[in-house]
Amino acid sequence: MSNRLEALRVFCAAADAANFRDAAARLSVSPQVVTRAVRELEDELGEPLFHRSTRGVQLTDFGRQLSERARIALSGVDELFHRTDRRALSQHLGTVRVTAPGIFGRQLIPQALAPMLAAHPGLVLDLRVSESHADVVGEQIDIGVRVGPLRDARFVARPVGRMALHVVAAPSLIARTGVPKKIEALASLPLTALIDRKSGRPWPMMFRKERQLAVTSPAFVTDDFDTECAAVLAGLGFAQLIGSLAEPWIERGALVSVLEAEAPEPWPIYVYRSQRAPVPARVRLVYDELIRVLR
Repeated sequence: MSNRLEALRVFCAAADAANFRDAAARLSVSPQVVTRAVRELEDELGEPLFHRSTRGVQLTDFGRQLSERARIALSGVDELFHRTDRRALSQHLGTVRVTAPGIFGRQLIPQALAPMLAAHPGLVLDLRVSESHADVVGEQIDIGVRVGPLRDARFVARPVGRMALHVVAAPSLIARTGVPKKIEALASLPLTALIDRKSGRPWPMMFRKERQLAVTSPAFVTDDFDTECAAVLAGLGFAQLIGSLAEPWIERGALVSVLEAEAPEPWPIYVYRSQRAPVPARVRLVYDELIRVLR
């Protein structure tokens, strides 16, 4: 073990334990790591640190003296890096820029993070509401929330939930068109379209077995989830809406879900950040809290 400081920590843990296996369990390492650290210290110091027997290990006189001195040294190092409450607060000063889709950004995130922000004066939340998958590096975003697949290896991502997709329409529209029985039938019905801001094209409707339906001749077009939902409620077309928007209206009878047997797997919801290191304490604080409140 090339790190002398870490070797001393392992040695002190071994000195407090009945045997190396117990020390390893306390440190969450393998017994071989403890054995190797002790052996390297013994080789470097030229003295045995433990008497070994089938019943366990006991410190030698030299080992006992070393453990006392090592604890003092380690305590000094820990004190050097110890984060007092005042230091911890100062580390959380500054701005954390978060991007999230409107379903989370408009109400949920500000309300959920309010207690944390109140507890950390000087911590500023810069919340950018966007339906696009932000470039955390190029746009200087610290944290993002995304609904849907996330396959970019540049990010550290934590799943926090899943969201269903529903094809829905207003009862008044269904009274005129009837209930579509097949996916293909949607193509001849009025549809709304949600624009992908990056490509400028409508998002396709997604179905199980990775089937898709392109929205080629929409009756209504928007780039905003809530606006599309309002159009569907007004009877302008069928649409595929995310669960958090559609389900309250389905429960009230204001929207009717169709083609439920063809629904795709629920989409994952992720909280993600860049892999770049080190991660500022204020970013880590907000990242961990977002994961907690969105689960």
